[in-house]
Amino acid sequence: MINFYWSVKTKENNIPLFIKDKNVDERKDFQMNPLINKITESQLRDDIPDFRAGDTVRVHARVVEGTRERIQLFEGVVIKRHGVGISATYTVRKISNGVGVERTFPLHSPRVAKIDVIRHGRVRRSKLYYLRALHGKAARIKEDRRKDNN
Repeated sequence: MINFYWSVKTKENNIPLFIKDKNVDERKDFQMNPLINKITESQLRDDIPDFRAGDTVRVHARVVEGTRERIQLFEGVVIKRHGVGISATYTVRKISNGVGVERTFPLHSPRVAKIDVIRHGRVRRSKLYYLRALHGKAARIKEDRRKDNN
């Protein structure tokens, strides 16, 4: 993958003011303000499994009802991932009683107790919005036999 950088460097700190880069790994730690970078660095979770659009996941979400807190499971297909760093989100879609339900979760949220990857799907798109128009067996996704790095 070719990376394109457009940067203007200041004389004091030699930090690029603007970066245009499609490579997520190289820009995920980039913040303009070092103080914001330090705060967000402490909030990032390191227990997130590797998953992408097309994978079937089970999300264990903490739900507070009054004074009680319980774990609510939400299992479905990841139809999109969005953003990088602390603001990254992912959307999971499932069919409940014949009705499609989509729920968006922040990736690094403390309200998400755990994410289990049930199976990896083989898709050629990063956003699977076309699944909203498909019903029944047409909405199935082929399984991808990826090697897990556990």
